[in-house]
Amino acid sequence: MTTPVCQEAVNLVKHFEGLYLNAYLCPAGVPTIGYGHTAGVKMGQTITSAQADDFLASDLASAAAQVDKLVTVALNPQQRGALASFVFNLGAGSLQQSTLLRLLNQGDFEGAAGQFGRWVYATVNGVKTQLPGLVKRRAAEADLFEGSTAAQPQATVSTATGA
Repeated sequence: MTTPVCQEAVNLVKHFEGLYLNAYLCPAGVPTIGYGHTAGVKMGQTITSAQADDFLASDLASAAAQVDKLVTVALNPQQRGALASFVFNLGAGSLQQSTLLRLLNQGDFEGAAGQFGRWVYATVNGVKTQLPGLVKRRAAEADLFEGSTAAQPQATVSTATGA
């Protein structure tokens, strides 16, 4: 069984994903519910807060397992959590092919931390677009990775069907 991610990473994901109890289309057009959960989501679906927490725990455990598989250097819980948030948001393939991972596995933690800010684009209506939310999220992940103890805002809750 995969070790759970640190609470700081859970809080980070909750903050940036927000809680949506009704399915919605994310900016990339993917049906999403809870805290950014996408697997098997259908438009019109509704869940409870407890289900959202369960989905998130499972999704972050899967992301952390991918981090554990790809990273060959020892990580502290915050570094692992930051990378799990990254993988949760972008997918393991993005980490696997990244300069971030290459630098990290070479032991260049500072260089790896500097790579988070390159991952701030999403394809929106077929166009590669820099999203302000991704800029903020990558900065928070980099801060967590580097061990910043800056307070993170609490998650927001929405029952609306829009992002």
